[in-house]
Amino acid sequence: MKEIRWHGRGGQGGFTASRLLGIAASVHGGKHALAFPSFGPERRGAPVLAFTKIDDTKIRDRSEVQESDFVVVMDETLITPEMRKGVREGACILINTENTAPYESVFEGCKIIGLDATALAMEILGRPITNTAMYGALAAASGLVSLDAAMASIRTEMKPSLAEKNVKIVAKAYETVKTLA
Repeated sequence: MKEIRWHGRGGQGGFTASRLLGIAASVHGGKHALAFPSFGPERRGAPVLAFTKIDDTKIRDRSEVQESDFVVVMDETLITPEMRKGVREGACILINTENTAPYESVFEGCKIIGLDATALAMEILGRPITNTAMYGALAAASGLVSLDAAMASIRTEMKPSLAEKNVKIVAKAYETVKTLA
């Protein structure tokens, strides 16, 4: 089983990205998936955690992710040394940042990939909503779902007026990370 932990702030779409990944894996990828949030105070800007589990067989364990294979950080201001807890050795960490150097000591023993998801979202959406950019980055770095499945999940779940812009973001993030990974 592959376990993914998403860190973001309320309003950034962390749980939506987690759910889109689960849909891509299960509906469009032939795997089994669970996606679920963990909220503290439910308000815009508050830290939010979401989880996705993906496996080839039915997932019976519905507990929080304990040992992440992938960690997606949509807001680098959330990174603290405690974030390393529960991350497998050799895990892949995707951070919405231009510069990953400040986080190498926090995520020692892990592969760190940075993507300026905010700039990408501003360019295409005109708003700093980074979830689909980071979703595209994860799809590229992990191979858990194909680009086609990722784009299909967006078309399945979003209004057509939003879907095509978000498909464009996913594709651009995917291609950017593929060149880095």
